[in-house]
Amino acid sequence: MLDLSLLGRLSFQHAAPSKPPLPPGRHDLGLFDTRDYVLIVPEGIDPGRPTPFMCLFHGGGGSAEKILPIMRRHAEERGFLLLVPQSLFPTWDIVIAGNGPDRERLDVGLAEVASRFSLDPTHFAFAGHSDGGSYSLSNGLSNGQIVTHILAFSAGFMTVLAQEGSPKVFIAHGQQDTQTPIATAGRSHAAKLRHAGYELTYVEHGGPHASQPPMVQLGVDYFLKDVPPRG
Repeated sequence: MLDLSLLGRLSFQHAAPSKPPLPPGRHDLGLFDTRDYVLIVPEGIDPGRPTPFMCLFHGGGGSAEKILPIMRRHAEERGFLLLVPQSLFPTWDIVIAGNGPDRERLDVGLAEVASRFSLDPTHFAFAGHSDGGSYSLSNGLSNGQIVTHILAFSAGFMTVLAQEGSPKVFIAHGQQDTQTPIATAGRSHAAKLRHAGYELTYVEHGGPHASQPPMVQLGVDYFLKDVPPRG
């Protein structure tokens, strides 16, 4: 029998919370001895009501500390839970040799958040920059049974081994990106996704291979466009 985990398929399933919720703020979850996961809990959410959720993947050689600043303010202001995993090695397993320990750790991290909060199954996003954008694209498209939105910033590649579901995709890429050239990355990804029938928003900007706050804002707005503003 084919092992779908090797194709990036997660075993996570939505379930009712079984543990006490965590208070607002930043939490190192204590799941792993090395490169633990970080969770941002915004003020004012009801742990028993479905809350939008985003999993944010760092770039190659990165960490939670490096990637967290681009999204933390949005999570706190817009009221979504933000999980920031860390790859076990300098970058994600799919970049090095294929799905393995990072996919396994991700299942653990997702289950931990779901054990403490009710997650909105209609607003469940994978997002990331550079290698993290590639990871969000690749494994988001492989897990469309749970992932509803993908936000890929400066993603260099898209390796989809087992398509599932139809997540909505937002891609932003820089015209001056010399690390992941736009012709073979952003534009190529957009063309393939359009041909496959995915709902896609593709945006080019004039910058290099670096996080662009206006693009992050557009991505968050795309993710939450049908969620009423917080009162």
